[in-house]
Amino acid sequence: MKIDRRVLLKTTMAQTACLSFPFVALAQEDKEKHRPNILWISVEDTSLNLGCYGDSDAITPTLDQMARGGTRYTNSFAVAPVCTPSRCSIITGMYASSLGAQHLRHSIAMPGHILCFTEYLRKAGYYCTNNSKQDYNFNAGPQAWDESSKNAHWRKGPKGKPFFSVFNFECTHQSKTRYNEDDLERINAELPENKRHDPQKVAVWPFYPDTHKVRVNIAAYHTQITIMDELVRGLLDQLDADGFAEDTIVFFFSDHGMGLPRGKRWLHDGGLRVPLIVRFPKKYEHLAPGKPGNTEDRLVSFVDYAPTMLSLLGIEIPKYMEGRAFLGEKDAPRRKWVLGIRDRVDEVVFCSRTIHDGRYQYIRNFKPHRPRMSYCEYSERTQIRQELRRLDAEGKLKGNQAWLMQRRTPPEEFYDTKNDPYQFNNLALDPKYAERIKGMRTILRQRMSELYDASMHAEMEVVRQCRKHAITPYAMVRSVSRQDRERILELMFMTGTCRAQDVMGALDDKNASVRYWAAVSLAAMAEAAAPAKAELLKALQDESQSVRVPAAEALCNIGLEEEGMPALIKIAGIPGEDCDSALAVTALYALGDKVKPYIPDIKKVFEANKSGKGMGMATWKYILRTVK
Repeated sequence: MKIDRRVLLKTTMAQTACLSFPFVALAQEDKEKHRPNILWISVEDTSLNLGCYGDSDAITPTLDQMARGGTRYTNSFAVAPVCTPSRCSIITGMYASSLGAQHLRHSIAMPGHILCFTEYLRKAGYYCTNNSKQDYNFNAGPQAWDESSKNAHWRKGPKGKPFFSVFNFECTHQSKTRYNEDDLERINAELPENKRHDPQKVAVWPFYPDTHKVRVNIAAYHTQITIMDELVRGLLDQLDADGFAEDTIVFFFSDHGMGLPRGKRWLHDGGLRVPLIVRFPKKYEHLAPGKPGNTEDRLVSFVDYAPTMLSLLGIEIPKYMEGRAFLGEKDAPRRKWVLGIRDRVDEVVFCSRTIHDGRYQYIRNFKPHRPRMSYCEYSERTQIRQELRRLDAEGKLKGNQAWLMQRRTPPEEFYDTKNDPYQFNNLALDPKYAERIKGMRTILRQRMSELYDASMHAEMEVVRQCRKHAITPYAMVRSVSRQDRERILELMFMTGTCRAQDVMGALDDKNASVRYWAAVSLAAMAEAAAPAKAELLKALQDESQSVRVPAAEALCNIGLEEEGMPALIKIAGIPGEDCDSALAVTALYALGDKVKPYIPDIKKVFEANKSGKGMGMATWKYILRTVK
């Protein structure tokens, strides 16, 4: 029994106008000489949960067949575990954090010399289409695509012109995989029996409690992957019907890991390690890294995609690109590690970086005083999150199932992903790995400095400096001297591991980012920040609002709520200052019960913001609802 594709489209709400676009024959002149077409099939929020990657619950015959006829990469990593910074890195060949585009949906101005790589393809004669999601954290402009819309398709291109076409299927997105049991039964009824996922039979990953709601959520995730696989088949069928299958290199990948807890938003393998399958037609097999059906274990990062496309098509790679080509005539030496970033997502302000060599992963959490899973209104709709919070409140989470509910995050994490694939055993303090950890820590710090990592500065501070000097974030972070960068990084890498006496003097520094990280470090110390009381009280008057927030939080931690809490509440409620508002609200959430006496003050500020808008508003509501 075949799946009714019309039912699938209705079910998934995927952007698949391509499946019904009227056929237009595109004659090709001199097929043997023309350059290859490129088809990108991009999906969302999907980890290695495909049959070809060994997931026994996966029903993905199309992608499994594609892997048997192509190259399956086992060490492909997203730059970030959330969409906009990852997509920014893909389209530019640069780390989002190097551009100042590392926060979720914070649109930035781009320097004029940095282009979407598709602009180089178009200049080289390619017809470039995107169907249809961009989400780059910047405006790509009209030169990036010949067409970017839900109707974009290679079929609309001029005859004989090679194409680069992207199709993005949204059916696996977090928002599409969190439906309840009734919806799962309805969708299953529309699928043939051999394509259905039974909640009672799915494997429950050991970082989740084994409850019925959790099983339904996992089954829904697998169901949407199965539906996505069928949509991929429909697109490949079109390629074949149009006579382009033998002239087109096909890439399949996900924009980051699964949209479930410990996937999307986390730097661990569930959030960063993603599927990548590349299929080469026979005439272009010489460009493949091996024979059809091979497995490739080289490290690949999203920043490598742009230079790889240029390399494959014989186009010069701009020197500013930070990625490395992994295919084509400019194939670069293999990576020894990949870099991953985690920053603000919605109203949750966090900052972490990772170095991963394919087996060992080092993570540095620069805000260790934050919970593993802070409240995030958008993600709280996920059933697994709701179950975790319910069972935690009832004291029923034990062992690894309680990992996500830890109230603090270790400053450093180190995992052997070969022997510990779920990354439960943090080896950061194991002397056996001390030298390896030191080496990876050193690499990370050096790379952050070389890339002018924009998270060395508070998000709103970058905004203010760009406004003041009429410059881009790219220019702003590069205006900071090497000396100041090193002082900032020193403070960042001390956070969670130092004494108050080690950092409190930096609160008087002339550089606002030095003062900011000194205050963050003190806030992370909790009661141990008491020796810095006088310096923190002075910091409440700092000219940078971003410095005042962690200083106020630190004061609350040492028993001076009367001084710190009013400052946090005031900043959290300032309209139009979303970045600092989110910073303050994240701090209020972390302070927990200390907020109780100030609920009347919070209500006044909340009610004064009649629009109800801003990144922090959802968490405001949560605080008012839960802190009694």
